[in-house]
Amino acid sequence: MFTGLIEEVGSIRKVAENPEGKVFQIEAHKVLEGLKTGDSIAVDGTCLSVVSVLNDGFTAQAVHETIRKTTLAFFRPGYQVNLERAMTANSRFGGHFVQGHVDGIASISSIEKKGNSAVITLEIPENLRRYIAVKGSIAINGISLTVAECTGRFLSVAVIPLTLKETHLGLKKTGDYVNIEVDILAKYVARQLSGNSENETPLEKKITSWGYKKR
Repeated sequence: MFTGLIEEVGSIRKVAENPEGKVFQIEAHKVLEGLKTGDSIAVDGTCLSVVSVLNDGFTAQAVHETIRKTTLAFFRPGYQVNLERAMTANSRFGGHFVQGHVDGIASISSIEKKGNSAVITLEIPENLRRYIAVKGSIAINGISLTVAECTGRFLSVAVIPLTLKETHLGLKKTGDYVNIEVDILAKYVARQLSGNSENETPLEKKITSWGYKKR
């Protein structure tokens, strides 16, 4: 579990393929404190497992399915990535619940500079729009942000100067792709309202077939 508060911007140093997918060597410094093999770390909002810890970075494994569904497919040497270590029991919680399970990829439709801040508009995949609401939370490349506006297939977020400085959002441009993770609470609410029986036990399905409804 993560908070969506980025600790450091790292840099992809090497990309190596293996039977499971790809191993990324990432240059970093701050997140190395306390980091050990097997730990979870969010790389551009994607939860990966640390394979090894180096003097000036670490390596992390991504499986084929993760690469296919995220922007990790675009990672090349020199690519800048947002990094956050997993929460600990005594961590302060300052963003929102971010699992590191990317729901989809969105494209940046526009970036409007407003002084030292910016309003970034994204085009969101159709299957994720039902989970998005104005003033709701969303993770964009691992960054916890608040939805400022949501109209049709687009949503906008206001990004403050500190976030632009402490993450790589300030380097992004129109047409770039980003990972998005919708609020897990929105998913739970949507499932309850839809009456989805996907996770019902055989007995529950039988009772439902007789006309009884869950309360």
